[in-house]
Amino acid sequence: MLNKIRLLLVDDHAVVRGGYRRLLESRPDLTIVGEAATARDAFEQHRLLEPDVVVLDLGLPDMGGVELIRRLIQRDAGVRILVFTMHREPIFATQALRAGALGYVTKSSPPEVMLDAVYQVAARRQTISPDIAPELALALVNQAADPLAELSPREFEILRLLLDGCSPEEIGSRLSITAKTVQNCHYQIKAKLGVRSDIELTRAALKLGLI
Repeated sequence: MLNKIRLLLVDDHAVVRGGYRRLLESRPDLTIVGEAATARDAFEQHRLLEPDVVVLDLGLPDMGGVELIRRLIQRDAGVRILVFTMHREPIFATQALRAGALGYVTKSSPPEVMLDAVYQVAARRQTISPDIAPELALALVNQAADPLAELSPREFEILRLLLDGCSPEEIGSRLSITAKTVQNCHYQIKAKLGVRSDIELTRAALKLGLI
């Protein structure tokens, strides 16, 4: 009997998940055991279903994908995560991999790249889609010159939400932390990026390609 690789799909667009399902289940050794549209639902489904591989997008409505990765790894250090996202910027890949993802594939990649990445991650091998691999390698070499590389996955997620216009209270609610903790992280983020005000923080984010 064929041992199938059990997958959990996490994306907030049902049409996109449907496309993933058709592609992945075209292979006889892959099966979708669950789908989730939010990070919280994904966290719970992972606990209940214990899939072999979690395929997730970074842009989720209730919590960023990097934070979800961090939480999944915190609960289960052996979880295998493949990020499938539209974000081509190296900083997103760097943060996802630092948080614990094994694979990072862009949505502009050919179908066979995604399929191969699923098998690689299932085998606990790191994989990066070819379209961003050179940029990511260069970013890692120059990491010391990139202030964003100094941010932890949690700080990166808070910065992303701040840039989206979320208040400390909103961020705290999403990340299950206090508004005071958010404010402290906000201060640390500005210190690491070498800025003093939120206007300077936004300018720095623009310059670094985060927005």
